[in-house]
Amino acid sequence: MLNTIVFGTKMKMIMTKKVIYIIIIVFSLFGCQSNSKNQTGTTNSVKETNLPIIRVLDTDFSKGRLALEHDINLQDLEKFHGHLCDGLVQGFLGIQEGLNVLYPEGIIDRTNTRIVSKSSPCLTDVAIYITGGRYQYNSFYVDNSIDNGFYIIQRKDNNRAVKVQMRPGIKPLEIDEMGAKAIQGILPPCDLEKLKYLEEKFATKLLSTEANDNFIVSELVNFKWNPVLKNDFIKTDILNKNKSKCQ
Repeated sequence: MLNTIVFGTKMKMIMTKKVIYIIIIVFSLFGCQSNSKNQTGTTNSVKETNLPIIRVLDTDFSKGRLALEHDINLQDLEKFHGHLCDGLVQGFLGIQEGLNVLYPEGIIDRTNTRIVSKSSPCLTDVAIYITGGRYQYNSFYVDNSIDNGFYIIQRKDNNRAVKVQMRPGIKPLEIDEMGAKAIQGILPPCDLEKLKYLEEKFATKLLSTEANDNFIVSELVNFKWNPVLKNDFIKTDILNKNKSKCQ
């Protein structure tokens, strides 16, 4: 009889915890929905898209063995980078295509990978976060001289290297044209909103189409790892942070 009472009490506690957990999830979802509109009042469709995942392998503690797996998605990168944008999506999907070639078994060994990136704030943050590459450990550097591409990724155990590039004609020219004006500080405030809309639309397109239709991964023969240290690149995603709002 006593065991029955105790068991019944435990079940009530478990059910109470489940109800509380469900309530928290429901309120979280409604909270996300209420905040899912950007400054122009349109729904951010990028965040509503099924986000891809890259699975990586790391050591399991500070002096540990290679045994810990992680799933990385765009939301993780958004927190690291500061915002979600077309450059972040382009970098994520492009690097995923390149890593799939180097690691056909499906999991990426971050202790065995190094990467060269063009200087875009989005591309470099994706490169660092996903591969774990760092200049001080000879596994990352920035080089704007990469021909017709934005990443070179190398697998260290076999020195196999690939270049990642976007297929010609995939990215709308208007984005680059308006982006160049924004970097110069001559894009009007209302056009900044238009540029944001175009980038979100482009990012959604990338996420809703096949990556191999948008990116080219080509193998590099006899690639030479040649780290260059330079710290005067322009962080273009903060240049308009004090721009007035669209009236």
